Amino acid sequence: MKYKSIYFIAFLAVIGTGCSKSWIDVNTNPNSLPTATPSFVLTNAMNTTTTNIINANETGSYWAGHWTQSSSYILSPENFSYNFTDGNFNYWDGLYDNLQDYQYVIDNADASEQKYFKGPAKIMKAYVYSALVDMYGNVPYSDALKGVGSLAPKFDDQKAIYEDLVKLLDEAIADVKATAFASAFTGSDIIFKGNATSWAQFANSLKLRLLVHQSRVTGKEAYITTEINKIVTEGSGFISNKEVAVGGPTFYIATAGKTNPMYDRWAYDANGATRGLARYPRPTKYLFDVLIASDDTLRLKRLAYAKGGEKGSTPGVSSNPEIIANYVGVPFGVASGYTAPASSYIGPSLFVKGEFGRPFILMTAAEIQLSLAEIRQRFPAVTLPGTAQSYYEEGVRQSFRALGVANAVSNANLLLASGKVDADWVGSTDKLHAIATQKWLALANFSGLEAWSEYRRTNLPNTPQAATVSDTKRPLRLFYPNTEAGSNPENVKAQGAVDVFTTKIFWDVD
Repeated sequence: MKYKSIYFIAFLAVIGTGCSKSWIDVNTNPNSLPTATPSFVLTNAMNTTTTNIINANETGSYWAGHWTQSSSYILSPENFSYNFTDGNFNYWDGLYDNLQDYQYVIDNADASEQKYFKGPAKIMKAYVYSALVDMYGNVPYSDALKGVGSLAPKFDDQKAIYEDLVKLLDEAIADVKATAFASAFTGSDIIFKGNATSWAQFANSLKLRLLVHQSRVTGKEAYITTEINKIVTEGSGFISNKEVAVGGPTFYIATAGKTNPMYDRWAYDANGATRGLARYPRPTKYLFDVLIASDDTLRLKRLAYAKGGEKGSTPGVSSNPEIIANYVGVPFGVASGYTAPASSYIGPSLFVKGEFGRPFILMTAAEIQLSLAEIRQRFPAVTLPGTAQSYYEEGVRQSFRALGVANAVSNANLLLASGKVDADWVGSTDKLHAIATQKWLALANFSGLEAWSEYRRTNLPNTPQAATVSDTKRPLRLFYPNTEAGSNPENVKAQGAVDVFTTKIFWDVD
């Protein structure tokens, strides 16, 4: 594994106190990290998490059936024919580099008298590690992040990692409760601005995600019930009525490389010029079909622009009339017939010209509420105060809000009373099917990796196979990257042969 140098942020940290030649000595051992203030490292690490997870979210958005591509580009065989190797989709290196930064904060917060950063760093460490497990299964964990102390770390069992991440999140909650943020350093926290309650709620929400992932694993019922009840007893609750998000208008600025990274990649540059890649990702026809079947056109119009994209002179509005006939989703993995101008662009829930400073979303309140609905439905012994129906309906309302639907609560309530299957709780016979469908919709555009994880876990909804694939096989995980196979070969080999179509993540039980 690679170990990220933090020379640049260390240099910034010393700017205000004077310069010393030793800070920029090119002969510094690259395997030994120089000293840097945890506050600088944490800010950079949080920002780096967004630029790393955006890549995994893109792949997840394809394989969850939310996105495909326009035929203005040659069809990607990696994404849509599943023709990829250990040289593709290397999210490993960036995420481990990112973890090294969070570990640095954890290890140095006490000595730097910045203990209040330790809890948030542990929570972010758990967030990144869970993403690695959900893509790769067994990964280096207990023997990792030790620098020269372990250059070829062993791999840990993925089930054991999940259980330890739950414990790590418990530790993190205790940390954030124990030490309040110093007011002078709340700006270093570009997620919650030093709000300890929000950090504890995020930790509980992430624990909930990890527990929901395991909810179909045989023998986990008592464990999950106990852990959910511990969250209730702890008392901080879950994130509600807002998203867990990095940055925002006080962090992102209209300068190259400093805008919201999703906006920069698929929408506009810092000067408002349309990016070439805006012509690439496209919402799928199936996504539109599911929404239209429930007359859920309000969310559809927030998830996508009508064909032709955004009207340059009127940000947030489609260039063509916003009637359903002009919303053209692309069948997943088609190679021709759906050029960029003739199909719908990713919509105003993500991209509005000039709104480069929107926060980068890591987790939505809708996901959390719908996860609570599933836990309540599957495990009646949990002591959650709400019912499965109340959590489900609040999840749909939160989805409307997050997407920016006008009069979100009242319009969501109309859908919830519509009698439509998989929309109206009472009108849906299969409650778990309805929860999975609504979570799939709520994750669209925001959390592609989680959407792919949920699809693999539940096999819902029944999204169409790629047009370029003649059989039923779909990717269930990623290969270990060739960079790790080259630097840590014996431990990679010890994991056995990986078949991305049959070697499952442990929570994928069928």
